[in-house]
Amino acid sequence: MGDDLSAGKTEEAGTTRRTFLQWLIGALVFINGLIVGVPFLRAVLTRANVKKSDWTEVARISSLPAGQPKDFKFLMPTEDAYLRGTALRSVWVIRRSPEDITVFSPVCTHLGCFYAWNGKTAHFECPCHASVFDIDGKVLGGPAPRPLDTLPFKVENGVLFVQWEQFKAGTREKISI
Repeated sequence: MGDDLSAGKTEEAGTTRRTFLQWLIGALVFINGLIVGVPFLRAVLTRANVKKSDWTEVARISSLPAGQPKDFKFLMPTEDAYLRGTALRSVWVIRRSPEDITVFSPVCTHLGCFYAWNGKTAHFECPCHASVFDIDGKVLGGPAPRPLDTLPFKVENGVLFVQWEQFKAGTREKISI
């Protein structure tokens, strides 16, 4: 009879230990879910209301050569979910007159490669699949499905500001992503 009494206490202690361990594991799973879930939910919810980037200073208008494309690189603040940083961006700018300026995205409309200006041929040329564009961005040859993408810009006090934007490559329509 004495053995029955000690066996009951052991079962009671085992049940208590098992209940405690189940509660502890449940609490740890809940805390891990919060640690992983909160940033995930923030990323999902902030993607839903993506705003256009702010205006970024690129160059002084006086530094733009007349009638020649010029590649400008600039740092732009970025934010993706809870990660903040800076990204190096570039644009091609053509100034025909103080009022007539065109700003092109440096990304080829075919598959997203970076193209360059060839001064000898006076064309923009993509090294990936041989797309060729004239100085106005029109397709002259290759598989590019649309002209070069232009970017929004403004001039204030003699300074060029650009609003960076990315577009879907490989489509006939200019689709912002």
